[in-house]
Amino acid sequence: MLTEKKIKELELKANHIRQSIIEALLPAKSGHSAGPLGMADIFTYFYFHALKHDPKNPDWADRDRVVLSNGHICPVLYASMAHAGYFPVEELKTLRKLGSRLQGHPHREWLPGIETSSGPLGSGVSQAAGMALADKMDHGQTATRRIYAFLSDGELQEGNSWEGIMFAGKYKLHNLLAIVDYNNIQIEGYVDDVMPLEPLADKWRSFNWHVLEVDGHDLRAIDEAVEHAHTIFEKPTVILAHTIPGKGVSFMERNYKWHGMPPNAEQAAQALDELKKAEELIKSAQ
Repeated sequence: MLTEKKIKELELKANHIRQSIIEALLPAKSGHSAGPLGMADIFTYFYFHALKHDPKNPDWADRDRVVLSNGHICPVLYASMAHAGYFPVEELKTLRKLGSRLQGHPHREWLPGIETSSGPLGSGVSQAAGMALADKMDHGQTATRRIYAFLSDGELQEGNSWEGIMFAGKYKLHNLLAIVDYNNIQIEGYVDDVMPLEPLADKWRSFNWHVLEVDGHDLRAIDEAVEHAHTIFEKPTVILAHTIPGKGVSFMERNYKWHGMPPNAEQAAQALDELKKAEELIKSAQ
């Protein structure tokens, strides 16, 4: 369970990751802002608390696996990995540059610690289900490695997603945990307007998944949901994480236009100013 001290440490780390996201997007002059900022708390929780991994030995055989299906939010993955020690934080400023290891979608062969190449939406849950089935075939109910699949709400409009979800439900892949970034935006507008997903929880349940819903910015609630998921042995679990796109930057929050747009110099300065002020508030509360 998370202590109050640990929660404050994670809140501060999430703020630093948000700052790094802005600092990476500015020189890139392309990329996605809202989703990475919105998922910073969840990625911080995993990379600095829950995930079984070793940045100094990224190919460790017993590591948990992170499958980023919505690869366009990779700035938050890269920033989390850099702060965890997989590569220098300064390298984040090479995001989307020609020859950089940090491309606009993760490439498995270019960066240690990346489990899958991602880009086409809808395929990640199938990849994760395959990994989970392989582990279950090797270890049965005693499988201890966790496969974490990070998905977007918009990609659940893809039929391929539901093929993987159906597959995981059939094989009762208890070692698979999906986390859906339920922020209700996509590149063309709000999810509810483009193609509504509700009743989303009931849909997952009908495919034989255990369903949990949380505030994606409440670290204690996230921790309780993940710990709960680890007690479910007869089916896979999905956490529907309600997040605020653009979290931490006032003019980006809940605005779908920031789904696929980076800040310019003036906007980045304002965003960093807001985040640094939030950092001071976190520090003063410790």
